[in-house]
Amino acid sequence: QTGMINDLTRWVLKTAMHQCARWVQKGYELSVAVNLSTWDLQDPRLADYIKKLFKDCNIGPQHLVLEITESVMMADPEHAIETMNQLAGMGIELAVDDFGTGFSSLAYLKKLPIHELKIDKSFVVDMCNNDHDAVLVRSTIDLSHNLGLSVVAEGVEDQETWNLLEILRCDKLQGYFISRPMTPNLFEDWLLNWKACPSLTRYRTQL
Repeated sequence: QTGMINDLTRWVLKTAMHQCARWVQKGYELSVAVNLSTWDLQDPRLADYIKKLFKDCNIGPQHLVLEITESVMMADPEHAIETMNQLAGMGIELAVDDFGTGFSSLAYLKKLPIHELKIDKSFVVDMCNNDHDAVLVRSTIDLSHNLGLSVVAEGVEDQETWNLLEILRCDKLQGYFISRPMTPNLFEDWLLNWKACPSLTRYRTQL
């Protein structure tokens, strides 16, 4: 509403990518994820700005994931697809965030250059007690895999949900059961402890 979202997004991108570069220099092969808004997808200078950041940070596109919600894409589908094609052409992975909460047609999924679907936490948090939620999550995982996409479950808050998602072959998990948001320094300590446990290999945390 204030027109400042483009500047805010650029600050987030710059901060996140510089931090990721520091991790890469320390030997951590990580990627960072940044959310884009409707206005970001309408910014014709966004791709060039990100390209410059890759050069300034000395990291490649494999270290960045851009997350876009269904509602953002549906606000201006044609423009969104054009911008997303440009970003994907740079080698950046694109994820559909909060999948299942928007009103998009499944027909758009085959048009979008996406690599990942993120199942909204509203379907995940109670899936062990709600059969309808469990069916929706399982169907989304199967749909994603059939389309050649990886899938992330948001809102994983207990071991039972973790175990069920593992049975359903979910690729990645995100939620408070894995970690609460933390500072970069705390994250490095957390990561060292996490890597010391070889059975825990799939995670996404928030900073």
